[in-house]
Amino acid sequence: MPFSPNTPSGPLSDKWTQYRSTMNLVAPNNKRRIDIIVVGTGLAGASAAATLGELGYNVKVFTFHDSPRRAHSIAAQGGINAAKNYQNDGDSVYRLFYDTIKGGDYRSRESNVHRLAEVSRNIIDQAVAQGVPFARDYGGLLANRSFGGVQVSRTFYARGQTGQQLLIGAYQALSRQVANGSVQLFNRHEMLDVVMVDGKARGIISRNLLNGKLERHAAH
Repeated sequence: MPFSPNTPSGPLSDKWTQYRSTMNLVAPNNKRRIDIIVVGTGLAGASAAATLGELGYNVKVFTFHDSPRRAHSIAAQGGINAAKNYQNDGDSVYRLFYDTIKGGDYRSRESNVHRLAEVSRNIIDQAVAQGVPFARDYGGLLANRSFGGVQVSRTFYARGQTGQQLLIGAYQALSRQVANGSVQLFNRHEMLDVVMVDGKARGIISRNLLNGKLERHAAH
């Protein structure tokens, strides 16, 4: 049976925007009653956990390493792409979408890549707010360069340490929420299995790598 991705229906350029504008919302007073599990503390996991914690949810985040700063996201060097069109060279969400699909040898899931291109501009703003020291031009604006064979300049970078600086920024945001008590950090924990209830993920089974014990963690 072929895998069917759980993506919204509708035109490619509108499906995620339409989904977000019509999805059910959570009242602010109810967020503190909802538990969320995030597995992994790379750029995606650390940023998601920090953001969800700041929104008021109860978050448990798990990492295999001693510290979230050991995530493999640190290995990224060249930069991070976003369709901000700072250079006024014709960049757009569609051009970033197409270049990413092409760079992935046409094997990527198109709806998700289009969503990535849509939010790319906000991701740069979030990273700057987290303290990532992107390179800047002499006027103080964020600098861009062409990278990876694309036809426009859309790559934001921090010298040759982009992944490291992005990860430190996400780690800072995560540490702040850990200190505030909205995020619980479980380091040296290996996820072994996902607990499924009625077809939905409701928790994980993990191994504490310090004592070898199996643990179960539930979430909504």
